[in-house]
Amino acid sequence: MELYNLKHPSQEVNFSQAVQLGLGKDRGLFFPKTIPVLADVDALLALPFAERSKKVLGAWLSDELGQESVDKLVDSAFTFDVPLANVDDKRACLELFHGPTLAFKDFGARFMAQCVNLLAGDKKLTILTATSGDTGAAVADAFYGLDNVNVMVLYPKGKISELQEKMFTTLGKNIHTVAVTSDFDACQHLVKQAFDDTDVRDGLALNSANSINISRLLAQICYYFEAVAQAKKAGKDEIVMSVPSGNFGNLTAGLFAKAMGLPIKRFIAATNSNDTVPRYLQDGAWQPHKTVATMSNAMDVSEPSNWPRVEAICEQMGWPLSLVTGVALSESETASALAELYQRGYQSEPHAAIAAQALTLGLTGDESGIFLGTAHPAKFKDVVDQQLAIDLPLPPELAAVVEKPILSAELDANFEQLKAHMFSVLK
Repeated sequence: MELYNLKHPSQEVNFSQAVQLGLGKDRGLFFPKTIPVLADVDALLALPFAERSKKVLGAWLSDELGQESVDKLVDSAFTFDVPLANVDDKRACLELFHGPTLAFKDFGARFMAQCVNLLAGDKKLTILTATSGDTGAAVADAFYGLDNVNVMVLYPKGKISELQEKMFTTLGKNIHTVAVTSDFDACQHLVKQAFDDTDVRDGLALNSANSINISRLLAQICYYFEAVAQAKKAGKDEIVMSVPSGNFGNLTAGLFAKAMGLPIKRFIAATNSNDTVPRYLQDGAWQPHKTVATMSNAMDVSEPSNWPRVEAICEQMGWPLSLVTGVALSESETASALAELYQRGYQSEPHAAIAAQALTLGLTGDESGIFLGTAHPAKFKDVVDQQLAIDLPLPPELAAVVEKPILSAELDANFEQLKAHMFSVLK
C-alpha cells in the first residue's frame, strides 16, 4: 500500500510507515495513491462479517503484509456483533456499540493496536491522542497492558460524560490520562504541537491513535459493507448513510467503502451546533466558529482533522462534494429527535438521534436510510435519563467502573506544561 502526504505529496510511505508515524510532515494526513476496487461486491456481501472484512482489508494490505497476516489482524480485532436494527420503514440503525468499550471506535482502535503490535516489534512507542468522548476508552482498552506501548489521552475537563471518562481514566499501568481545562479543539491542537516538536516526537517515538491514523480508517470501512449486506438481505436498495460527525473519520471510511464499489447512494454528515462542515457545504466558506458544548459531546469539534481526506477522495473519484449533504441540529432539535426514537420503541442516545433525524429530513422517494449508532445509550446515561425521564440501567462494562477513582492529571491548554508532564511520566 502506497500513501502520500496531502500537504507534501513528495513524502511517500507504505502502510507500516504510515501506521507508525501517524502524521506526515507539517501534520499532513497520509492518503492512498490508489483506492482498490473490488471485483464482485455482491459475492462479498453474501459472506459473514469477519470473512468479508478479511477480503476488504486484504485488497489494501495483502501485498505488503500478506493475506495470512491480514486474516490474523481481523480475527483478533473484530470479535463482536454488528447488528442492524430497524426503527421504521425508512430507517435502520447500524449498532456499532457491542465491542468492549461500547462504542464504534472499538473497531479502529483494536485493529490499530493489532497492527502496531505486528509492525513495531520491540520498538518502544508512545501513543498520544485526544478524545471528545469515545476514542479515549477504545484506545486505552485496545493498548492496555502492551509492554512496548505507552498511551497518553488528552480530553476536555468537564466536557465528556462521567461514564465515558471513567472508562479510560481508571486503568493505570501504561495508560496515562490528562484532563485539559479547555475544549476538544484545544486538546487536538496540543497533540499537533507535540508532533511538531522534535524533542517530543523523536524522544518519545510518538504516534497518534486518532482517526488521522490510516489503520483506524481502514478498519471502519468494514462495517459499511456489513450495513449494506444486512440492508440488501432485507430488500433495501437506494441506501443513504447518515453519519454522526465530529472529526469526520467515520464519514471518510464510508467514502472509501463507496470508492471500493459498495453501492451507497449518498451520505449525510450529521452534526450538532458545531456546524463548520454543513455551513461549508452550503456556502463554500470554511469558517470554524468557537466550539460549543452540547449533549452530543463526541461531536463537539469545530475543526475536523479528516475533512481534507473527504475532499481528496471526492477529487480522486471525480465525485462532486454534493455527494455529501450537511445537516446540523440544535440542542432542542436533538432532544426532540431522541424523544421521537424512544416513542417509536428504539432506545438511542444524542449522537445517533441527530443522524436519525437527519435521515427524516433528507430521505426522498424510494431511498432507505441507515444511521450509525456510535455509542451505547448508557454511556450518556445522565443526558438520556434527563431527556426521557427514565432510569437507564448500566451494562456490566460501565457498572464495573462507576466506583473506580479517576487517575488523570489536570493541565492547562499549554504545550510547555504538557511537554514537561510527558517527559516526567513517559521516559
